Amino acid sequence: MAEQTHVLFVEDDDVIREATQLALERDGFAVTAMPDGLAGLKAFRADRPDIALLDVMLPGLDGVSLCRRIRDESTVPVIMLSARADSIDVVLGLEAGADDYVTKPFDGAVLVARIRAVLRRFGHAGGAAGQAEERTSGAGGGVLTFGDLEIDTEGMEVRRGGAPVALTPTEMRLLLEFSAAPGTVLSRDKLLERVWDYGWGGDTRVVDVHVQRLRTKIGQDRIETVRGFGYKLRA
Repeated sequence: MAEQTHVLFVEDDDVIREATQLALERDGFAVTAMPDGLAGLKAFRADRPDIALLDVMLPGLDGVSLCRRIRDESTVPVIMLSARADSIDVVLGLEAGADDYVTKPFDGAVLVARIRAVLRRFGHAGGAAGQAEERTSGAGGGVLTFGDLEIDTEGMEVRRGGAPVALTPTEMRLLLEFSAAPGTVLSRDKLLERVWDYGWGGDTRVVDVHVQRLRTKIGQDRIETVRGFGYKLRA
């Protein structure tokens, strides 16, 4: 029997927390549910879950700060839950290291689909991560070099000026997409499809924030913005 995926769910609303926990458990997930940020951080350190779902507005330690704490210690996937799609909290959560977000109120099936999509990207279910690696390997394999940037597509390691660069799995997948087609403009929608595994429309802010995070690590001028079209890696 396959091991259950362990979800840490931090939500202060009792009704939402209990209903969502039951829905996730019905779909086969093992869930640890916590009512506040400090309890969530303690549970994360004790249990080391496979994925964390964090509400933005939490007592004690808010969701954005909790996400930063988790990201300081781990590359585990994080999905933020926000009550408003246009809230600045969405961008703050992504900048803090979250991999995706879901707007409340949410449909249970949609939440499960997003969780599974994130887990596929992180290799829990193979597929998308492997496909990105195959595309890159097919483009040359081994170590790809762009100026002072070196990308080991087999060892999944990145170096800049000889120094290792720590990337989250989502950032690594994004970089693999760019390096598989250097000089080619990739639209935000195409990146959402390939990196975030969206078979439907998604919020392009997710792409923009991750590109900016990637730039801070590999060099601001390495990824060029092509206004009105998307982004490309400077060859």
